[in-house]
Amino acid sequence: MKIKSVINILGALLIFLSLSLLACLYIAIFFEEKIFYWIISVILPLVFGAIFYKTTSVPEDINTKEGFAIVTLGWVFLSLFGALPFFISNTLPNFIDAFFETMSGFTTTGATVIQDIEKLPKSLLFWRSLTHWYGGMGIIVLSLALFPLMKKIGGMQLFKAEVPGISNERLVPKIATTAKYLWTVYLLLSLLEILFLYFGGMSLFESFCHTFGTMATGGFSTKNGSIGYYNSIYIETVITIFMFLAGVNFSLHYQLLKGDIKSYFKDKEFIFYTSLIFSAIALITLVNLSYYGSLSESFRFSSFQVISITTTTGYCTADFDKWPVFCKLLLVVLMFVGGCAGSTGGGMKNIRVMILLKKSFQEIKKIIYPQAVFPLRFGTQVIPPDTATTVLAFFILYMFIFVICSLLMSFLGLDLITAVSSVVATLGNIGPGLVKVGASQTYAHLPYMGKIILSFCMLVGRLEIYTVLVLFLPLTWKN
Repeated sequence: MKIKSVINILGALLIFLSLSLLACLYIAIFFEEKIFYWIISVILPLVFGAIFYKTTSVPEDINTKEGFAIVTLGWVFLSLFGALPFFISNTLPNFIDAFFETMSGFTTTGATVIQDIEKLPKSLLFWRSLTHWYGGMGIIVLSLALFPLMKKIGGMQLFKAEVPGISNERLVPKIATTAKYLWTVYLLLSLLEILFLYFGGMSLFESFCHTFGTMATGGFSTKNGSIGYYNSIYIETVITIFMFLAGVNFSLHYQLLKGDIKSYFKDKEFIFYTSLIFSAIALITLVNLSYYGSLSESFRFSSFQVISITTTTGYCTADFDKWPVFCKLLLVVLMFVGGCAGSTGGGMKNIRVMILLKKSFQEIKKIIYPQAVFPLRFGTQVIPPDTATTVLAFFILYMFIFVICSLLMSFLGLDLITAVSSVVATLGNIGPGLVKVGASQTYAHLPYMGKIILSFCMLVGRLEIYTVLVLFLPLTWKN
């Protein structure tokens, strides 16, 4: 492990964080808010970043081990220093709470410990939402797109460690150019949503904040009642459409910009993702008829929540914890599935679920025809055995972490549903769970140890397990 290379890049990331916090300082000045805590929050990561960067050598070409270390430690350091505005301003006087809130932001989880969001200064609200937007497409990917330094040091290793999915495909041969294209698509979709929300009656400030939460599939809102506060079918429709788009592989959006709309319908994962969402909407709408009393109302609230949960955004227009048990259980299942590979959505990803299902059916056919050879296909492509094994291992690790963390949360005194749903909601980067962490609740009441456990779940879920767990192997740190 080239420790100096890791420290050097961590320093560069902290300097970038400082510049981002500087933007929030300008917002505080514009809205005539207190600025002292912003000044301190800007200076500290700048000083530490400069020390890290200047006291270590210029990074050499890095390998996979360094890539994993940079991405995992980068997200931890950014969350630690990004928590400073909440802590120094006394909004969250306990640093564990401040760290939880910031980790929830960067990992696009959207779980909050702030009980009255509307009392926060606008600059802090903007910072909460901005952490979402950075985390959605990836801070490291943004760095690869912007900074020449990052392009020289084995960008593919960083890209593979941060971008969710099993393929991490390049759009073009150069990884830095791929990062630029992905962020360009992300930016264009964000600008479109800002305009649609603004023309729908939201203020420009709230349009920015809710767009950041939508496109990153994060879910932080500026209102205690989330999107339900606006009680606007137009706003709900706009956010629903963009949540759906954010849960799709962004390489497909890039193909659309090139004029290839057929790429969506050729993509098996997109078809599965769309079919799953529409099927869940239909089922939950029908079951919720008894709760809402009318088909239009049931469809309105059910469709929003299904897409919000499936894409792991976590925005709410209804307290789904009061829905019939079938609806709640189906939403929990959707929490595990999540969005598509290459999207900003969390969860296990649709492509992995598809491969697991195909592998299961393959094994059933082998029992019936033990001598036959049944290649595992994804569309027209044959899935290599190594890929299927990796997906199966990911699933086992995902469920193992889910079970262990659920047991730990129950050990802290939480009831069964709260313990289990809090882990599902954070491991899948969703935000709201059920009962005491439901749509109308916060995570503020949880024990500090519980918040630490769930912060770990957020990080592991966003970086998709391997990137984080590999750092716990002694072999990783050997030269």
